[in-house]
Amino acid sequence: HAFGPDTPWQRELEDAFPYVETPDQLVTIDEVKADMEKPVPMDRLLTGDVGYGKTEIAVRAAFKAIQDGYQAAVLVPTTLLVTQHLETFSERYAGFPVEIGTLSRFSTPKQTEEVKEGLASGRIDLVIGTHALLTGAVAFKKLGLVVIDEEQRFGVEHKETLKALRTDVDVLSMSATPIPRTLEMAVTGLREMSTLATPPEDRHPILTYVGAYETKQVGAAIRRELLRDGQVFYVHNRVEDIDAVAAKLADLVPEARVATAHGQMSEARLERVIDDFWHKEIDVLVCTTIVETGLDVSNANTLIVDRADRMGLSQLHQLRGRVGRGRERAYAYFLHPADKPLTETALERLRTIASNTDLGA
Repeated sequence: HAFGPDTPWQRELEDAFPYVETPDQLVTIDEVKADMEKPVPMDRLLTGDVGYGKTEIAVRAAFKAIQDGYQAAVLVPTTLLVTQHLETFSERYAGFPVEIGTLSRFSTPKQTEEVKEGLASGRIDLVIGTHALLTGAVAFKKLGLVVIDEEQRFGVEHKETLKALRTDVDVLSMSATPIPRTLEMAVTGLREMSTLATPPEDRHPILTYVGAYETKQVGAAIRRELLRDGQVFYVHNRVEDIDAVAAKLADLVPEARVATAHGQMSEARLERVIDDFWHKEIDVLVCTTIVETGLDVSNANTLIVDRADRMGLSQLHQLRGRVGRGRERAYAYFLHPADKPLTETALERLRTIASNTDLGA
């Protein structure tokens, strides 16, 4: 389907964007729209550093599809991201007649049924969902656009399932750290590619520290963040002893409100904890890499990762992108055990992340 030119509502939506678009954002929006208006299906990869405004492009593209009477689907890797995108899209589409549905493990069976029914009948215009969208049990009345957010988190199989859905559907993949295969396709010209390289204004580089774990230093880092009324992400990627770690931190900094979050918690509890963190009722969130992709908490500006030597480069980069999303100066600490020698690969990875700290590096 070749989508029509922009409607007056489209302009209204775009003028309501509360920030100044970066020059790259404007160019990319035009590229995406031009692709959508062509009679051939779009297959575009959008790369841009963490927090450079990729979501806003998805918001506008989806709106364009909906204006033409088609449905849009946004595919995200984690349930937390579904909740967050729902907030973003609902806020941006407030005042327009757009029905939004979500599919994830936070949905009750009844809600899931309603959403599936709404998609099949065409009542729902936009669906935001996790892999639950790919089960094949989801039928669309008129799907026009698929947005894959955090593309690096989906395997080849997932993308094949999507291709079956979308022989004639426009597709926009977004990622700060695209997987090599997707990147190669973009470079060899099988896919179109857009890049966001300009940081939003007032954005500072994140001060990054890599070194051995010291309890005193961790305490000092948390206290410094609390002094400016900020919040802290403390990443500990082992569920078995995450509560013990949280208890230690609570002893270390008694004035901090500490809570844990990981994927093995019940849905209701996880949702409540993340919600409390959003609403500043928790100071230190001790979590697994569940927060790695896309979480946007502008008040959290200190990140502490213990056992950083066990993580991949893309993970370290994505995690660091969770802080420094507001105007405040952000700090990231990547720590490794003092008593264990680092493997050569781990050392190289930590060295790479420590030396590439400027915006867009």
